[in-house]
Amino acid sequence: MSEETKVTQEYGGEQIQVLEGLEAVRMRPGMYIGSTSSSGLPHLVYEIVDNSIDEALAGYCNHITVTINPGNSITVTDDGRGIPVDIQPQTGKPALEVVFTVLHAGGKFGGGGYKVSGGLHGVGASVVNALSESLTARVYKNGNIYEMKFSRGNITQEMRIVGKTEKNGTEVTFQPDPEMFDDIVYSYDTLHERMREEAFLNAGLSITITDNRGEEPVSETMCYEGGIREFVTFSNRHKTPLHSEVIYMQGAKGDASAELAIQYNDGFNESIQSFANDVRTPEGGMHETGFKTALTRVLNNYGIKNGIIKGDDKVSGEDCREGITVIISVKLTDAQFEGQTKAKLGNAYIRTLVDQIVNDQLSTYFEEHPATAKLILEKAMMANRAREAARKARESIRRKTGLESGQMPDKLQDCNERNPELCEIYIVEGDSAAGSAIQGRDSRFQAILAMWGKMLNVEKARADKIYGNDKLYPLIVALGAGIGEEFDTQKLRYHKVIIMADADVDGAHIRTLLLTFFFRYMRPLIENGYVYSAVPPLYKLKKGKTERVAYSDEERDAVSAEMRGDGSAKVDISRFKGLGEMDPHELWETTMDPEKRSLRRITLDDARRADEIFTILMGEQVEPRKEWIERNARYAINIDI
Repeated sequence: MSEETKVTQEYGGEQIQVLEGLEAVRMRPGMYIGSTSSSGLPHLVYEIVDNSIDEALAGYCNHITVTINPGNSITVTDDGRGIPVDIQPQTGKPALEVVFTVLHAGGKFGGGGYKVSGGLHGVGASVVNALSESLTARVYKNGNIYEMKFSRGNITQEMRIVGKTEKNGTEVTFQPDPEMFDDIVYSYDTLHERMREEAFLNAGLSITITDNRGEEPVSETMCYEGGIREFVTFSNRHKTPLHSEVIYMQGAKGDASAELAIQYNDGFNESIQSFANDVRTPEGGMHETGFKTALTRVLNNYGIKNGIIKGDDKVSGEDCREGITVIISVKLTDAQFEGQTKAKLGNAYIRTLVDQIVNDQLSTYFEEHPATAKLILEKAMMANRAREAARKARESIRRKTGLESGQMPDKLQDCNERNPELCEIYIVEGDSAAGSAIQGRDSRFQAILAMWGKMLNVEKARADKIYGNDKLYPLIVALGAGIGEEFDTQKLRYHKVIIMADADVDGAHIRTLLLTFFFRYMRPLIENGYVYSAVPPLYKLKKGKTERVAYSDEERDAVSAEMRGDGSAKVDISRFKGLGEMDPHELWETTMDPEKRSLRRITLDDARRADEIFTILMGEQVEPRKEWIERNARYAINIDI
């Protein structure tokens, strides 16, 4: 880190300010880390790492390590200045104690400790402490090793010197509290992805993540001198770039700065990843707004100036962002996040800064690189024409199918109930299986939509092709909520959309195609938890007149042993070849009866990860798909091929 980025050499107890106590954290942990489920658990790590990142932002930290220890405790170390250990004036206690026991005690509340920060010493640190069964903090500072221990927010060992050292930095080891979390097993992949992200966002910062839980340690050190330029290249690694060079822009005003990196690919989906003080802002905010506004203006101005856009043929913001991958990273002193999980940035002035940077620097780039500018603009204009074609196709479908008059497709056997909250629709592949489902269902609240043949892979198609597709438009009409930007969950006719396909490779392919369609064009369906996968049985077991079914190999063995009993009588076991061979009664009892069936809800814990998986599995490039299949083949056992 350069000397110019350093804020203050002295970082002492007088710079730690106390705002309020810690009592509420264990009472309402979700307010501070978002959730106590597996999705909330990593936030404990992020809060501690964010504090180390703040030292890097201030110019004092070059290397951070994150270690998952046996038993799922976490150790985070950095080579920064070390949390202050002197007496904090307001409390008369060591600053280290205040940081870990008092909420809103930190070096970012006007004490002069930090110019910009994402983590908040004393917000993050004290929350992690409150939610940990045990926590040990070690500070390497002033030639000494200072140590303090806690349990569930309470001090179990006062701060004391436990050794001598020549290094500076902080080491925090904590064990998540099983009383507070549903699951305390950390995912290496989840933490690895976040640490890689942090390394991209801080050019030159080295981050090592290690998992010591297995027989052999798994470890990687990440350092990217190219920063967010390399982040964009990495994000586009499974796609085909439209232009080879990553477009980079940066600027600052006062204490605020912003940098952006852009590269278009030949796909149809936009990927905007934005950060404020290294904290991801998944719901965007002012920095994204500034970028989008300026990008649309620059492309239209360039097109008009160079005679590429004529008359009223301006391209919309959506057109301009088709196939774009962009990283936006802003740094500011008074970041206003919505909530402790920091999902959205609210500082209005950052919109103006980002807008100005993109307006000036992208315009200059286009003037200096006319071939790239023309490629991007032509893609936007093609997207504009496709959007108009999609509008016409949508209107045509409305006329042909009577979408607005309430006429439903022939392949739909609707239910009698009209309250969407009580209705469910089964999407069934094949007329045979659909026939059994129609006869076996409870028609009061269960609708059946028959699909036939292989449907369109929407990863390789624009919206205009989707509206005209004879496999997809019956589904669009049946659900009744539209697609794409006009999708409206208020118009959805069923609150359970259940994919019912055979338990084999073909069935898995059909599920993937449908999920790709929902993810790309009806994402709120998944986000709101309306999409399910039916779980049909794999085996039928018969002994005399007694019949049972099993949904897995393990259950098959257990049921078989139970049916044999002490008499060791023979149990006939047969594998279901498909839904179509079940009679209506059998299908109802095993797969459709709400009292007995199993459903898997399709969730969207991480839209970015889902986006990447769909691109790999359904995109144009063969090599990434081959690599993914080879890497995950060990998870696919007992599949009928």
